[in-house]
Amino acid sequence: MPSQSKEVLPPWGSAVAGATGAVLANAVVYPLDIVKTRLQVQDKRILDVSKPSEADSSHYDSTMDAIRKIIADEGVAGLYSGFNSSLIGVASQNFAYFYWYSTVRAIYLASKTIPTPTGTAVELSLGAVSGALAQIFTIPVAVVTTRQQTQPKGDKKGLIDTGREVIQSEDGWTGLWRGLKASLVLVVNPSITYGAYQRLKDIFFPGKANLRPWEAFLLGAMSKAVATIVTQPLIVAKVGLQSRPPPARNGKPFKTFGEVMEYIIHNEGILGLFKGIAPQIMKGVLVQGLLMMTKERMEILFILLFRYVRKARAEKLQKVAEAVAAKAKHVAPLVTI
Repeated sequence: MPSQSKEVLPPWGSAVAGATGAVLANAVVYPLDIVKTRLQVQDKRILDVSKPSEADSSHYDSTMDAIRKIIADEGVAGLYSGFNSSLIGVASQNFAYFYWYSTVRAIYLASKTIPTPTGTAVELSLGAVSGALAQIFTIPVAVVTTRQQTQPKGDKKGLIDTGREVIQSEDGWTGLWRGLKASLVLVVNPSITYGAYQRLKDIFFPGKANLRPWEAFLLGAMSKAVATIVTQPLIVAKVGLQSRPPPARNGKPFKTFGEVMEYIIHNEGILGLFKGIAPQIMKGVLVQGLLMMTKERMEILFILLFRYVRKARAEKLQKVAEAVAAKAKHVAPLVTI
């Protein structure tokens, strides 16, 4: 069966398509993002049955328990704390990622003398480079969003005020880049995700240029589930770095993600590094599936838009040329020698 040819979008076209898909997907599942963040930053408690008052609304036992307690304590709006800054971060991060991914991949393919399919190792490397470049420029928004998501009910702040709070901490402006090292390590997550997506696409749908929505959703969900399980300990450590320090540290922030992991293992055991993994996978799978499904559709829309613009521009230029030629024919004098 011959392969279908697919028109290649410019890097910014892929970036806009990817960012649009990411924003729509994250908006749909945002409550899961709140839940997984709060589960990941809370300390493990040993409840004293003689003190039933300890069973308060500040500790969550599961995803559903967290949703129920957040709504009871903060209302439905509590499930959308930091929503605006999160979508800004998602849009900027995914725009940067898809832009750099398209650019780096195009440069790599152009450098090959013999066109051959890219292997898994190459896809992972391209994804890692693109993810690192994206993280450097967009991590400040992620830091502010994490802070907003973990702010207590009586201490809610907007995007600007939360950013100011981070800057006024002991880290100063560099506080906006807290967790950068962990984030750079975590570029293996999207690289594993998109590398796995490309490989799964070649395996299940070889030679198929445009996937159906359910096909893109399935591949996106499968690839994200694998990446999330592999990188969950680092995800938990990054959230710990970017959020307010736990009460047991008396306001002393963590310095490295290694310190966060050591603290979690000491207080909660090795399984503490996987807390919040259920909503993390649910959110990741849904977001990735919706993102890739939406991105495929957006890319087709952009291709059609570019074709229309090129056609309209060509027709306009042709009309202008014809008008100029007609005017020159009637106005210009006939010169004879």
